[in-house]
Amino acid sequence: MEMMEPDISMIAGLIADPARSKILTALMGGKALTATELSLEADVTPQTTSSHLAKLLDGELLQVRKQGRHKYFQLKGPHVAIVLEQLLVLSALSTPKTTTGPKDPRLKHARVCYDHLAGELGVRLYDALVSADMLEDFGELTRLTEKGKTYFVSLGADFKQFKKNSRPVCKSCLDWSERRNHMAGHLGSWVLNYIFEKNWAKQDLDARSITFTNKGLTAFKRAFLIED
Repeated sequence: MEMMEPDISMIAGLIADPARSKILTALMGGKALTATELSLEADVTPQTTSSHLAKLLDGELLQVRKQGRHKYFQLKGPHVAIVLEQLLVLSALSTPKTTTGPKDPRLKHARVCYDHLAGELGVRLYDALVSADMLEDFGELTRLTEKGKTYFVSLGADFKQFKKNSRPVCKSCLDWSERRNHMAGHLGSWVLNYIFEKNWAKQDLDARSITFTNKGLTAFKRAFLIED
């Protein structure tokens, strides 16, 4: 009996619509947004937004959470964010004479990619960990070394928590603007939360860019062995 292959055209069609692509990109920052907020991001009417959201929910690209009278929409998971990030890379590559990545310098410097650090600082973090023999980089595959595990445990990372679901401890994600790897997976998410908990940086209210304080940037570089 011949096995039916997955039909990617349905998912591709969902993402291809301009308004829906704006909705999905807006949710790349990891924040849950309301239909009203997404309507403004997509620049379409609330009624049209509701229709788009229903299709994205049916297609398993989004999930909705209810909090009181409000509904908040999020990407279904990191697997959706990874696909969107790679589509951003492909889109930029297919545009002649393009400048890689976003026009906003804040987004180029540091931004949230679903739940981990991306941009210039995300790539520098990844490179520093590879140079320190804490990560092994094999292009599309990244492996945490025992030295790396020991170091992150010393910072407070709980690897027992990481094992509670099937998400990789760490993996590479091709950066939209830098076109090189940054770190995703449980460890990538942990690092981003660590940065926020230490008050080294905050996510900007109007974008998924991240702004570090001067002291915070110095502390971040020191903690993760990033050289100037």
